[in-house]
Amino acid sequence: MKIMICSSKHLYHLIPPVKVSLEQQGHEVTLPNCYDDPMLEERIKSEQPHNHAEFKRRMFAEQEQKIRSVDALLVMNYEKYGQQNYIGGSTFLEMFKAWELGKRIYLMNPVPEGMLYDEIVGMLPVVIDGDVSRIQ
Repeated sequence: MKIMICSSKHLYHLIPPVKVSLEQQGHEVTLPNCYDDPMLEERIKSEQPHNHAEFKRRMFAEQEQKIRSVDALLVMNYEKYGQQNYIGGSTFLEMFKAWELGKRIYLMNPVPEGMLYDEIVGMLPVVIDGDVSRIQ
């Protein structure tokens, strides 16, 4: 299966072992936007604020193409800054696009409590409780 990994850019350092595990199971892995340069957006916002909106537009278009090319999303929703099972704005949008396109959505951890809880639950994600072998 072709799987795109999604997470907060602040959690990209946790992706390599998950990627290896998925590939060992025979899955093809697509990495998130800016994986090789997670802080690119922050630099653009501070150094070229007039270009930030265009950067975001390009990232939305790129993530849509990636999602169209895969069978499923794996959301690595770990703790971030004290918030358990964190799902940020960009990851939420990736999940919604996947849902719109009929792709499977897997969550590494349970749905986070908060404002978007009902919307995320409505996308019918499969919670794998940290066990990538549960991805079918």
